[in-house]
Amino acid sequence: MRHGDRMDNFEPLWISTAKRPWDPPLVEAGKIRAYCTGQSLRNKLGFPIHRIFVSPFLRCLQTAAEIVIALSAVEGQHDDPNNSSSNSVVIDPSKIKVAIEYGLCEMMNLRAIRPNVAPKDGVFNFNLSQCEAVLPPGTIDHAAEQLHKQLPEWQETIEGARARYREVIKALADKYPSENLLLVTHGEGVESAVCGFMQEVKKVRGLEYCAYSHSGRPIVFGENQSFTAGDLLGLHEGQVGITYVTGDSEVASDDSSKKTNIN
Repeated sequence: MRHGDRMDNFEPLWISTAKRPWDPPLVEAGKIRAYCTGQSLRNKLGFPIHRIFVSPFLRCLQTAAEIVIALSAVEGQHDDPNNSSSNSVVIDPSKIKVAIEYGLCEMMNLRAIRPNVAPKDGVFNFNLSQCEAVLPPGTIDHAAEQLHKQLPEWQETIEGARARYREVIKALADKYPSENLLLVTHGEGVESAVCGFMQEVKKVRGLEYCAYSHSGRPIVFGENQSFTAGDLLGLHEGQVGITYVTGDSEVASDDSSKKTNIN
């Protein structure tokens, strides 16, 4: 899933006073979009989300927080279609666990992180405890070990970033074969999943904020917790907010009413 609406795309002057202009938060509309997306997942998905893994960038953390609240709301609170805010929603933190994964971070180059805000020394600092404080209390899985314990090196290549996203997606699927996972990342991460796991897709043309792809695979469990997994495949059904090209055709997934830039 891509994060929600980011501050610097709607309030350009924000960067002039921001301490971390390369790490914008969500605007209020972005939080509402994320919460409503979480409500939609809960009501329409047809299966539970057991774990969420999230990029350490603030816009992704705030998106994940809204999704978690919607997915773990105590029964009855998520049923009101007119409720678009997570304020005062009571959650059951045992329903879902969350962990921060550096491997889901933004593509670390000037294509994704704008030259006017990128640190001159290429150093991006994240305090894990401060990142976790953005997420709902009681939902953090401190036992989950990060696949990437450090950020990628600054000025990674586009192909290197895409390979990283695909590797992390596959590795997390292997690590939790019996659980349904939601990965909250950036536009390039969603595009990498669509193009990497859907062979017929040639190009992603547009991604809405909070757009998400859907991938699955067959798994056969054996003795002593062993399992045999098939290839991870991107599925047309269950995708939202993505427009992509397959051969000579352009396909819009559910609710793809508008296109936005991927980064």
